[in-house]
Amino acid sequence: MTIHKLEKAEWRPFLDLVSKVLPAKQAEIEVASLKLGDQVEAEWLPLLGLAYDPNDDIVEVALDGLDHMISRPRELYIDNGIGSLSSLEIIDADGVKQIVKLRDPLMLPPPRT
Repeated sequence: MTIHKLEKAEWRPFLDLVSKVLPAKQAEIEVASLKLGDQVEAEWLPLLGLAYDPNDDIVEVALDGLDHMISRPRELYIDNGIGSLSSLEIIDADGVKQIVKLRDPLMLPPPRT
């Protein structure tokens, strides 16, 4: 595992690229802070895309049925697991950590008829 901090100028192009080239993934979002503790916002939903809007200063994690918005992000870290992106950690202006874990969907055999 390699954890790497991205500079703010890299956020938009990186997240746009990830959204275009990342194969179908599922995502879990964990929100962690001293005030809230650790809470799971979403459990293994299909990931639709990631985006950073510098004008509104928001990172969006689009999942099937949920848009998770992170206002005023301060830091973004990526964790490259074996061969691909395995997680992102976004820290907002209040110090709240938003951890987005990624995994491949479970491939089940087709049903028998």
